[in-house]
Amino acid sequence: MIVILISFFYCFVPEAELQIAEAVALVDTLQNWTVLDKIIIPTKNPNKKFIFGKGNFQVLTEKIKKLPHLTAVFLNLERISSLTKKELEDAWGVRVFDRYTVVLHIFRCNAQTKEAKLQVALAEIPLLRSNLKNEVSQRDQQRGGSRYIMGSGETFLETQNRVLKERELKIRNALEKLRRKRALLRTQRRKCEFPMVSVMGYTNCGKTTLIKALTGEAGLQPRDQLFATLDITAHAGYLPSHMAVIYVDTIGFLTDLPHNLVESFSATLEEVAYSDLIVHVRDITHPETILQKATVLSVLRNLNLPSHLLDSIVEVHNKVDLIERYKPTEENVLAVSALHGHGLEELKQEIEKKILTATGKKILTVNINLEGPQLSWLYKEATVQEVEVMPEDGTARVKVIISSSAFGRYKNLFPNSKIFMS
Repeated sequence: MIVILISFFYCFVPEAELQIAEAVALVDTLQNWTVLDKIIIPTKNPNKKFIFGKGNFQVLTEKIKKLPHLTAVFLNLERISSLTKKELEDAWGVRVFDRYTVVLHIFRCNAQTKEAKLQVALAEIPLLRSNLKNEVSQRDQQRGGSRYIMGSGETFLETQNRVLKERELKIRNALEKLRRKRALLRTQRRKCEFPMVSVMGYTNCGKTTLIKALTGEAGLQPRDQLFATLDITAHAGYLPSHMAVIYVDTIGFLTDLPHNLVESFSATLEEVAYSDLIVHVRDITHPETILQKATVLSVLRNLNLPSHLLDSIVEVHNKVDLIERYKPTEENVLAVSALHGHGLEELKQEIEKKILTATGKKILTVNINLEGPQLSWLYKEATVQEVEVMPEDGTARVKVIISSSAFGRYKNLFPNSKIFMS
């Protein structure tokens, strides 16, 4: 697909340049899609019915007609109506895409699991409804009014709307079954008391690379493209105290990501609400990193997350290796290079501190009798950090990380054990 990209500005030119750079990145994500040319057009209101003024439309039409290899036009607007789309395609003789259809196509290409494919199918429903209205309008013009389907008592529009409604219901039911299955898996994880850390950020900020660096999981293959991750994936890692945690990789965010797409992936994003901690990764080299931060925080607020989760977010400035002698100007942030491993130990220590607070886990030392069952119990029910054996009296000092519930069970089982809080 050879594309000409048209973006609009109604603020100031530098922002328009950044918007068109992001639109180019969207197109580059798609295999066999190439941007042939880019155009920025001033507009007072890019959401009005008539996108272009008469003069701009004429200039664009002449330019497009002079590009014989062109196969599509990408209008960098959230949505254009099906009627406007058809009028432009008729005038220009090529396919016309808006931001919604391009992002949806990227999602479709990257969807790997059953759940991701169902969520993409759900996001397609509004588009299919819009196209249906346009198709019915054309039929009415050609035939002079609505036609009933023989013997059904339904018009073509009513039949197709019913089919779409049934399809949407079927998809939502399938997603609900998967949601219940995921809830069951989450309950099982809770029983094992593994803390969960959701890693979130703007698309292509380096979330997957950071998780790979934190866990050492060789199988993770980060890709330098937008929306490479569409599914929730979980990866085990260890903190400095040897406490096991689960890092959850999530879908990336995008400025002006169409609302229907966010809504369709709410089943995936709901997993974040059950986390013990959120790590917000920022590509600090991006010229619009502050705007990207605002976009991510806005989506997180709209997920109705618990306030304690929003208040304890760990903010990570990634890709600092690309900026000479980088020092954060903001407070309470950690500078790292996920690719080269800089700052990872400090990040792990901060995650551990926040996890201990969020989960109510305790770090303590207990005196045990080596002939008794305490040591094997602690290895099974807690995270043993250190064992200092004292052979002269057959005892040991054991430093552990233990949850409140396990600590309560330990005291009930071994009431005479000496306990020292760290």
